[in-house]
Amino acid sequence: MRPDQPATDGYADRMADTPPGSPLPSTPPAPAAPPAGEAPRMPLRRLGWRRFLVLAGVVLFIAACAVFMVFTLGQSLGAQALLVGVVAAILPVPVLVACFLWLDRYEPEPLKYLIFCFAWGAFVSTAASLTVNEFAAGRFADWGLPAALTGVLVAPFIEELTKALGPILLLVFRRREWSGITDGLVYCGLSAVGFAMVENILYLGGYGYAAGADRYGPATGTQQVIAIFIVRILLFGFAHPLFTSMTGVGLGVAARTADRRVRVLAPVAGLLLAMMLHGTWNLLPTLTQATGEAIIMLYGFLGLMVPVFFGMVGLAVWLRAWEGRLTERTLPDYVRAGWLTPPEVAALSSLGRRHAARSWARRVAGDAGVRAMRGYQFSATRLALLRDGTLRGLDRKPADQERSAREERELLEAIGAYRSFFVGRDPQAPVGVWDGSRYHLRFPDGTQRPVDAPDEPVVPIPVVLAPAPPAPPVGYAPPGWPGVRSAAPWTPGQH
Repeated sequence: MRPDQPATDGYADRMADTPPGSPLPSTPPAPAAPPAGEAPRMPLRRLGWRRFLVLAGVVLFIAACAVFMVFTLGQSLGAQALLVGVVAAILPVPVLVACFLWLDRYEPEPLKYLIFCFAWGAFVSTAASLTVNEFAAGRFADWGLPAALTGVLVAPFIEELTKALGPILLLVFRRREWSGITDGLVYCGLSAVGFAMVENILYLGGYGYAAGADRYGPATGTQQVIAIFIVRILLFGFAHPLFTSMTGVGLGVAARTADRRVRVLAPVAGLLLAMMLHGTWNLLPTLTQATGEAIIMLYGFLGLMVPVFFGMVGLAVWLRAWEGRLTERTLPDYVRAGWLTPPEVAALSSLGRRHAARSWARRVAGDAGVRAMRGYQFSATRLALLRDGTLRGLDRKPADQERSAREERELLEAIGAYRSFFVGRDPQAPVGVWDGSRYHLRFPDGTQRPVDAPDEPVVPIPVVLAPAPPAPPVGYAPPGWPGVRSAAPWTPGQH
């Protein structure tokens, strides 16, 4: 049996309308049956001696800053107050970190980069900010100016700059790890959470426990810790992540644009906005204390910080959904080329569908199927981001273009290996093959016939891909792609 004719209005064209981009690799050969109980893995990058030296240098630098902060805080607060401050300041950290990890579920960032950003904010940024703020406070005192000016004129600039510097280094040296604004929010948010944790140790342990215990005893110190915890963490704990998220938006925009001017101006604009918002926030209690009008703080909180906070939360949620829909916009290119099938693309478009796909993979292929489905979903999302970057023209240098082509081939090969664990294994579904334009199904009565794809893809069950036509000599499709893939021959009995 053969398909009647190539489709002129391909199903993938109805799924998304994507502009012409770089040519795609030729369609894949049929994958071999996977070994029982083993799931494929993406190839690991070798750790050369240069990367090892850089990694060791970064770890030692952050560790040195951590030792400096522990020594400084311990000398200033005392061992008991430092311990109380550490315990109280760590309590909200898991909740805040979990919020950012939830935001990053479609394409989780490497754990090492998340730890780097958190540690950078907790130790490097706090060490630099503490040093600069103390120096500025001393100069203001020498000039007869109030110390409160440090929090308004100095702290916002040095703190926001140092918190953002870690994510900026990632953007400069690991730009390919950035998928957009969502990653900017995650990296900068974790840096801010780390900074706020260490800063809270100073407030909870020093201004809270140590100040109260020295004057009235441990009970009063504990009461002050609770009061500061409620005000500073429960009510205003979002402040530092909110400020630095402005820089994250700018860095995310810069990561996904080919315009060099935007790559420079967007981070600068985001950083300046973060500094101004931080400075305004520090100005509110200063004005309240100077005038005795508590209404200033209330109006500033309700009129400025709350709307900005909910606006940023709404933007983050929208961006999270946009990242999920990115697969629907770019992966139909690979459906037309014969690498993927419509149900697979549809199963990637939301977290609910991804969970359903993993549940189905567990039913038909066990634990190995679940691991393969997770790897498939991650690789497919990376592939969509890579294709989107190609369409945006992010790779200008020939070396970057070659690297993208190589990474694309590796992702496609990994996807083919992952899907071999679960495709065609569901006994409750008819055996089907996708040829790039329609299905060819074998029904329980033994008949085989082509079936047009429905308007909405059936999820989450993938089907077998038709065999690939002979590849071009260079291994890539001809210029001018994408176009509808010619219908491949259908052999009766082929699964």
